[in-house]
Amino acid sequence: MTLATLAAPVASNRTAYVLLVLAALFWSGNFVLARAMHAAIPPFTLAFARWGIALLVLLPLGLKPLLAERALWRPHIRRIAVLALLGITGFNSLVYVGLQSTSAINGVLLNSFIPILIVLIGALCFGLKVGARQALAIGVSFIGVLTIVAHGEPSRLRSLQINPGDALVFAAMVCWAVYTLLLRAVPPSISRVGLLTLLIGLGLAALLPFCVWEWSRGAAVAFTPATLATFLYMGTLPSVAAYYFYNYGVARVGAARAGTFIHLMPAFGALLSTLFLGEAIAAYHLVGIGLILAGVALATRVARR
Repeated sequence: MTLATLAAPVASNRTAYVLLVLAALFWSGNFVLARAMHAAIPPFTLAFARWGIALLVLLPLGLKPLLAERALWRPHIRRIAVLALLGITGFNSLVYVGLQSTSAINGVLLNSFIPILIVLIGALCFGLKVGARQALAIGVSFIGVLTIVAHGEPSRLRSLQINPGDALVFAAMVCWAVYTLLLRAVPPSISRVGLLTLLIGLGLAALLPFCVWEWSRGAAVAFTPATLATFLYMGTLPSVAAYYFYNYGVARVGAARAGTFIHLMPAFGALLSTLFLGEAIAAYHLVGIGLILAGVALATRVARR
């Protein structure tokens, strides 16, 4: 065995970690934009436009491997269909509908539960084994998340109120946790571009009836530069790039470890809000971001060991 052979898995894991960070960044932008535009774009229309654009972007790249690998993914078609319903149709629709009636602080806090849900559901239903150090990494990151959403004041957490929007966003988090766990069983040998193309196609088909229902109720979009820019962003970076990066990361470093990187989203959300919404970064943001990064660093260090 050569040094190059030994170094290959390490380099592959480093690439996976970088891609997982980028996925968290792009998804953070998705939340910020969705919240900013929730009054201008109906939720199911936003989801359908997002994935429709994503499919158009992916087809030139994903159709060929999708057709060439039919023998590989056909035995897993039922699982892939469930993945499409959870990760494409369910997760995004529930988030967009939930953001119509819940506050930003509640949405961020609920989103931060994903790594915890992955560990809990994985341990209870999928036989996932989680070490003490990995659990510690999740805990450290989660404390950072709480620091951000509580503005450095623990008393704020006691004043949170659960409303229907909160319940819908939490249901979306459960969908994503189960999606991450089920994704592990899809063989890494299947092209991730082809797989994502298939997932989006199936997810769009399931999303169409909800869009028709929304349009029948008079929902409409004013096509302004802002809405067009929103559709363009939503259909590319958080859809095509981030999903591909996350799927790659799960295949390389595992579901629980990949889920830890979702804790980066509140940190990125604070930074993006400052840059694009004019909100100031306070000391508690810096403390929270530092704890989140410490947890992610601990998780990746455990992985290398």
